[in-house]
Amino acid sequence: MARFSIRFLGCKVSQTDAQAVRERLLADGHLESRDADIAVVNTCCVTHEAVRKSRHAVSRAARTHERVYVTGCGANLAGDVFAGMPANVRVIARPSEQTPELVAGDVGAIGCVQADARLERVRAFVKVQDGCSFSCNFCVVPLVRGPSRSRRAAAVLSEIRRRVDQGHREVVMTGINLGCYRDREAGYTLARLLREAGAIPGLARLRLSSIEINHVNDELVAALRETPALARHLHVPLQSGDDRVLRAMARRYTSATYLRRLEALGDFNLTTDVIVGFPAEDELAFRRTVRLVRAAGITKVHVFPYSPRPGTRTAAEDPVPTAIKKERSARLRAVSHEACLERWRSKLGRDDVVLVDRPGRGYGDDYSPWLVDAPVGELVRVRAAAVSEEGILAA
Repeated sequence: MARFSIRFLGCKVSQTDAQAVRERLLADGHLESRDADIAVVNTCCVTHEAVRKSRHAVSRAARTHERVYVTGCGANLAGDVFAGMPANVRVIARPSEQTPELVAGDVGAIGCVQADARLERVRAFVKVQDGCSFSCNFCVVPLVRGPSRSRRAAAVLSEIRRRVDQGHREVVMTGINLGCYRDREAGYTLARLLREAGAIPGLARLRLSSIEINHVNDELVAALRETPALARHLHVPLQSGDDRVLRAMARRYTSATYLRRLEALGDFNLTTDVIVGFPAEDELAFRRTVRLVRAAGITKVHVFPYSPRPGTRTAAEDPVPTAIKKERSARLRAVSHEACLERWRSKLGRDDVVLVDRPGRGYGDDYSPWLVDAPVGELVRVRAAAVSEEGILAA
C-alpha cells in the first residue's frame, strides 16, 4: 500500500481531474495521507504565474516525497517547463481521461477496497466536458487540453446521483467550454442535461462553473430559469469590452452581443474574467471594458494580466508595460469590489439559503459570500444583517 497526497492548481476542471486520480488510487487500495510517499500535482499553465506556481509546487513535493507525478495542463505545455526537476519527478503528458490509469498503473494496485470515495469538499464538482475546438489567439488551453469532447449524459447523471447519495447538497458542472456539450447519440444538449440533473431527488442546488456568451441562447436561458435547483449565478467570461481588442483576441462576439445576451439574466449574479494589458489594449480600450462591466451589472471580476503563452498566435507579443498592467488591474478590481458591496447591501433585511462550505463561511444561491455560524455542510436559512468587506453577515 502506498501513501499519497493530491494537490491541484488552477480551475475547477483541474480540481475534478485531480479528484479522478485520487479516486482511482483509493480504489486500488492506497491511502491518502499528509505523511505521503507519493505526490500528485495537477498543474496549470494559463499564465506565466500559473506555471511558476506549478513548478514551485512540484519542486517542493520532490523534496518531501519519494515519487512525484506531474499531471494536468502544465504537463502538456509545449516545451519542457519542468526541465531540471529531480529524478523522482515524472511528468504525465497525456489527456485528462488517460491520466488516472497511467498514474495508478505506475503506482500499482493492491486490491479494490474503496471504489466509491467521497469528495473532500462540501460542493461536488462533476466534469461533463473537456477541451476546446476554438482558437482564441491568446489561449493555450486548446493546445494542452485538445479538442472539445463530452461525457455521455448517462455517466454524468449517474455521477451526480452518486454525489448526492454521498451527502453533497450542491453540484457544480464543470468543463473547459461547457456550451459545446453534446451527447448526440442520446439527444442531449447542455440545456437538457441541466434540466434532468436538476430534477435528481436530493439535489438542493445545481450550478454551472462558466459559460461562453455565444452559448447563452434561448434554450439555455429557459433551462436556467425553469429548473428549480439551478442557482441564480452565472460566470460568463468577457476578456475585453473593446471590440477592436475582441477581434484581435479572436473572441467571435462584440461588446453589444455580450450585453444583449445577458439581458434575459438581469436578476442573476453575473461574474466574469477579464484580461488586462492584451497587446491591442490601450487606455481607451481599457476604459470601454470598465464601462461594459458596469453596464452588464457584473459583480466579481477575475482579473488576469496578459501573459504570452507558448504556441499561441500572440506568443511573441507583449507591448504593454508591466506597471500599466498592474495599474489597470488594480482599477478594475476596485470596480469589481464596489459592485460586490453594492449587491451585498441590496440583500440587507432579506432572507437567503446558504451552503456552509467551511467554518464561519458559505455561499448563497447567487454565489454571494456569507459570514454565518452554522455547521459545515449544512444548508441554512439566514437573514442579512450587515455587510463587511468579506461578505454578508447573517443575523
